[in-house]
Amino acid sequence: MISVLRPLFLSLTLFASPALAASDVAVEVKNESEPVLCAEKDNVTIKAISPEVRRFQIEAAHPAYIAGLLRDNWEADWTACDMTGDPVFAAQTPPRRVTFYESIEYWLVGYTFPTFWRPSDTTFKVGDRVEKGLHLVQLWKLGKDRSHELLVVYPQDGYWRARPMPPSQLPATAYGSSFLFGPIEQDGARPVVNIREIEFDPKTTSFTLSFKDGSTGTLKLDSVDENRMVLDAVLDKPVTGGKAFVALRSMYVTEGNNDVAQIAIREPGAKSWREEKLMPFTGGKATDIWMGRTTHSRHNTSSPDMVFRNFAKDPNSPAKK
Repeated sequence: MISVLRPLFLSLTLFASPALAASDVAVEVKNESEPVLCAEKDNVTIKAISPEVRRFQIEAAHPAYIAGLLRDNWEADWTACDMTGDPVFAAQTPPRRVTFYESIEYWLVGYTFPTFWRPSDTTFKVGDRVEKGLHLVQLWKLGKDRSHELLVVYPQDGYWRARPMPPSQLPATAYGSSFLFGPIEQDGARPVVNIREIEFDPKTTSFTLSFKDGSTGTLKLDSVDENRMVLDAVLDKPVTGGKAFVALRSMYVTEGNNDVAQIAIREPGAKSWREEKLMPFTGGKATDIWMGRTTHSRHNTSSPDMVFRNFAKDPNSPAKK
């Protein structure tokens, strides 16, 4: 047991409402991670599978050591990396920047890159503004003295990244792990979510996703501060057929070079968390899933831990805190 994880779970418990701490559903947690030498390749895949879940929450929380972190490291590490076999598709339009929405507190910006690994056919919509072929969309929020990028989505493969507002001693923090939300499928060696359209509603700070299989989902920014971000996720129908409805994608090379190194799950009826190193984790049933780090890594040192929790069958039940 990795006892150093306990202070982190204590902090999460303090944020939670005791009456609503447990999920309604236990999901299957599946580890499809593979060893690699390249730090810039996503080799970590943790999937959550259930034919019942229609609502849950995704949390990005600063690592337990964030208060003492005075120096960060965001530099890419291309050691032992060979990307020559990756697919490449040219953009349908020249590289560009699109501002969808801007208010005093939030703004939403989209980008097209010269190339991407998949064809670009997903539509992104905000009000009457419709754009097709964007590779990246960023949600920014005004902080105490500057703006901060909080959440990004890659519409063409369904990858999201989230992070809280930075702590007072750091001007910004790093992204690390990604997550996938919706019916997860395989495109070659990579899990993806095939999205037909994403619509952002500034009034509710929410994203409505129309998936290519005909189903829909909503991802809403429930709360964000200098400790954590919470996203409320709702599906119009459960993801069946053995497919995952949410997954973590990340990287691990060594204990000192990773974006995620440990996992802990809260098993149904258990009196304590099951805590393990992530790579050898064999899976299980869980009502809550934590994935993160308890020691510093030289790769994206400040990147957040990720939590999947509050799995529910009823999409109309009040969002749990």
